[in-house]
This record gives sequence, structure tokens and C-alpha cells, in this order.
Amino acid sequence: MGMKLVPVAALLAAVALAGPAFAEPPAVPVLGGDQLASKGLVAPAGVKAPPKTKATSFVIADAGTGQVLAAKNAHGRFLPASTLKALTALSLIPKLDKNLKVRPSRTAVNQEGSAVGLSVKTTYKVDDLFKALMLTSGNDAAMALAEANGGLATTLADMNAEAKRLQANDTVAKTPSGLDKPGQSSSAYDLALIARAGLANPEFRRYVSLKSSRFPAPKGYYEIGNHNKLLWRYKGMVGVKNGWTSKALGSFVGAATRDGHTIIVAIMRHEGYFWEEVEDLLDWGFATRGKATPVGRLVDPLPAQPVTAEVAATATPSAAPPRSAPVLDAAAAAQTGTSRAVGSAVVGVGLLGGLGWLLYGIRRRRARRQALDQ
Repeated sequence: MGMKLVPVAALLAAVALAGPAFAEPPAVPVLGGDQLASKGLVAPAGVKAPPKTKATSFVIADAGTGQVLAAKNAHGRFLPASTLKALTALSLIPKLDKNLKVRPSRTAVNQEGSAVGLSVKTTYKVDDLFKALMLTSGNDAAMALAEANGGLATTLADMNAEAKRLQANDTVAKTPSGLDKPGQSSSAYDLALIARAGLANPEFRRYVSLKSSRFPAPKGYYEIGNHNKLLWRYKGMVGVKNGWTSKALGSFVGAATRDGHTIIVAIMRHEGYFWEEVEDLLDWGFATRGKATPVGRLVDPLPAQPVTAEVAATATPSAAPPRSAPVLDAAAAAQTGTSRAVGSAVVGVGLLGGLGWLLYGIRRRRARRQALDQ
């Protein structure tokens, strides 16, 4: 007896009726508001437009309310340069005792780019290293802090976990210093999120607002100064961090406080001297705050997840290699809505095909039994 074949059209119709296999993926809301999806200027109506800037991307926000007052390409992903050190500091300040003494390795001392001038012959307090990180943008200090935190892999895992907690989803840390590395990224929106969270931490705020400090030398001390020029020239300037590399170009995230209100400005990919433009953007933020409809908002950090006894019992260092998480995250990020839909369709067709062959096999066995019985 032959099998009654199911037409291909019927199979495809069954897959379509099954639902989500061929359905369009639902639209993902833009973090902070749909207007922030724009790559062009987004500004409130009824007020003077924000001043022009050569930056490819910027965000002006009210730190207190979280309102985004104006933006341009807020979620554009770019190399962050040394502005990433704000995330390094925010991630490590709660984890490291500021009085802990550290002797840096030769790897830390020999980091390329900006440096405070660490020596393998000198012991430094963590407090000194945070000052070097945020004042003189020391890449050597960034690596020494990573070593004090258990190593580079552990520190990068901590930084990326902190970014996820803040919902800074455009940010991927590949170095603690911000030195250019493939796959590393942030956005003006994320830099504003990081700065807002940092300003709520008294120790972070203390480091970024220091104009100068004494730093240990093999013999005695020497003076280090903050690279943020606005600490000397803009009324109410608090800090945070500036950066530059030949690939990232100029970047900056900073905040100023006047009359009890704090405005945050973040810029990325600026071709040249940006200090006066940042001053103008801050001025506009103070003048516009409370007088216009915001174009978006800085989202709040995710709530801390309680650690259950079961999770704590399994959270051992050997449970997963430190470098595995970034690879898995990259693979998950690369799976677009289209690829998921196609994958679901293939699975659906495969399941129906397998069911057809199963029915065919059952019927053949029944036919054979009937023939033998006859």
C-alpha cells in the first residue's frame, strides 16, 4: 500500500498557520525614547536651537530629572577613547579599598599612550591610581587598577556587567583605558548614563573634580593636573572625562552644577578643539532646562538582582572562563531579527518534514504486517 503524500503547498500553509516562524520581529523601542533613534539633530520646539558643534554625536541632559534636552545621533556607536575610563572608575571604586597598596607590573608600566609615569619600583595606593586615571588619563594606572582587581579579564567582565546594569547597551569595553581596540564602543547617550551614575558616587565625584594632586614618585612626590580644561574656566564645572585618539577623534563627557541643577554634556567624534563648544552646549542646557519638552530621557539603572543560595553555591571562578562571556554576547548580538525568523522557519519546516516521514514509516510497517497476515 502506498503512502498518501502531503502536497508541498499544504506543508507551507501549515507552517504559515503555525505562526511566529515567518512573522516580522516586533519593533524594539529605542532606549530613552523613539526620538533618540534619529541620526540628525533632535531639539525641542518653541526654544532657541542648541548651538552648533562639529561633534558627530552629542547629548545634553538634566542629571537630576534624567531629561534629554537635545541630542544628535545619541545612540551612534563610536570608539570612546579615554572617556571609557569613567566606566572603569565607576566599576572599580566599589570593589577596591582605596588604601590598598599596589606595585604595578611591567605590563602596566609600559602601556602605550597617555601615562602618569608609574614605576615598578614604587608602591602606590589605589587612591593614587584613581587620581592618575581620572586626572592625567593614565593608561598605566588603568592597567594597574585592573591588576589590583584580579586581572584584565575580570576587570573587563566587571565593566561590561556595570554597563548592562546601567542599560548602557551601546557600550562594549575591550580595554580599561579606552585605547582603541576592535569591537570596543560607546555612545553619547551611554556616556551621559555613566556620568550620571558616577556623579551619584561621592568618591567618583571627588576624583573627577580634582584640579591637581600630589602623586608618589620613587623619591618623594610630583604634581599632576587634570586634563579637563573646563575645571578652570567654566563656572560650576564638576568634571568628568575627556579623551582623544587618532581613530576615535575627540570625545568628552562632563557636568556642571548651577543653582542646584546639574547639566551633563557628552560629545563623540569631534575633529578638533571642542572646549568652547562644550561650554556653549552647557550654557544652552542651563537656559533651556525646565522650559521645553524633553526629547528623551536617561533611563535608570536596572534593579540589583538578589543572589540566591543556589546561585551563590554555583558561582565559582571555574564555572566559566572569563573570556567566554564577551564571545557569547557578540554571537547573541549578531543574531538579528531576520536571522531569528529564518531560523524559526527552517525549524518549522524541518519538524513538519520529520512528522511526514514518521507517518510514512508507520504506514509502511502497517502495510507490511497486513501483507504478511494475508
